Amino acid sequence: MINTWLGEERLVAFDQPGTTRDAISVPFERAGQQFELIDTAGLRRKGKVFEAIEKFSVVKTLQAISDANVVLLLIDATQGVSDQDAHIAGYILEAGRAVVIAINKWDAVDAYQREMLARSIEQRLSFLKFAPVLHISAIKRQGLAPVWKAIADAHASAIRKMPTPILTRLLQEAVVHQAPQRNGAFRPKLRYAHQGGQNPPIVVIHGTGLEHVTEAYKRFLEGRVREHFKLVGTPLRIQFKSASNPFDQGKP
Repeated sequence: MINTWLGEERLVAFDQPGTTRDAISVPFERAGQQFELIDTAGLRRKGKVFEAIEKFSVVKTLQAISDANVVLLLIDATQGVSDQDAHIAGYILEAGRAVVIAINKWDAVDAYQREMLARSIEQRLSFLKFAPVLHISAIKRQGLAPVWKAIADAHASAIRKMPTPILTRLLQEAVVHQAPQRNGAFRPKLRYAHQGGQNPPIVVIHGTGLEHVTEAYKRFLEGRVREHFKLVGTPLRIQFKSASNPFDQGKP
């Protein structure tokens, strides 16, 4: 992939999986913009990881993911979504990285394989629904331009600024549209929201009884924020901060 972008065989690649040992950094300029491309080790199935040097490769790959602004998750269309792909995707989400999924060797599979692959992605990578999925052929240079746009969009979303007045208005509109579910005698009261961080974007919601907010309602709020700010390719984290109850003598 990187060799194709560079237009030269800068990185030595072999057909056998696991031949890339270290994470290799390559400077790259495109349309006047500077990039640092990091080629990570192709990780093999867990049962085949024996050598200490290969364990080192895994550590370097995970470190590269943590350090990246955007991760391009390459999936081999002829192999489908492997357990290792799913594990790495989970780590990308855990690290809070923006991500673009590129299905390589798309030209090498037939219509039935493409349908099975789409189902596999939907099932095994369902937690990355926010990530764009692109179909490419690195060797044939097919579908590469949309990859760059997706990377740029994902990075822009990851560092998007979300003003407090807008977030609070979105929160209040969401509550009017659908109030949070009552839990016994408690109904969470969501008062205002502000941005608590970037890359990934963090939205902090203040109110009372927020420990009773359900996961389903949290996803509902996430969807409203994503839609308004057009967030694509980035995780979005929502945190709740409940005001302490002054009548509860057990708390300071």
